Amino acid sequence: MTLYSDEVKRISKNIYPHIDLTKKIVASKFFIEKNFSDSINLESIAAKAHVSKFHFIRLFKKYYGRTPNQYLQEVRIENAKKLFKKGKTTDLVCTSVGFTSKTSFISLFKKLTATTPSSWQNKRAILKNK
Repeated sequence: MTLYSDEVKRISKNIYPHIDLTKKIVASKFFIEKNFSDSINLESIAAKAHVSKFHFIRLFKKYYGRTPNQYLQEVRIENAKKLFKKGKTTDLVCTSVGFTSKTSFISLFKKLTATTPSSWQNKRAILKNK
């Protein structure tokens, strides 16, 4: 069994019984995880699932408890943390995880982590040196 098939079975059994549509929504989640650094948007993801963007948002939220955009933002910030752990600069991390605006990246990072990227890096450095 793969992570993909396990996810499809779990959702089909517990949340939504339409297996074909469930497969498309699960595939879109994996698409987000794989392509988070690209310029992807809701319309392109919903098109891959062959459903309207509004139906896609409802189903994705039903399956995963967050909208596709919220999930994309979380994936980007988690990957940003990984890059910061490797010592990458904010400018490099910002563009590497799919942001074109450093200001919006910092704002979202602060919103989701309750700290700025530089503060987060400083705390990691302090903890690493202890």
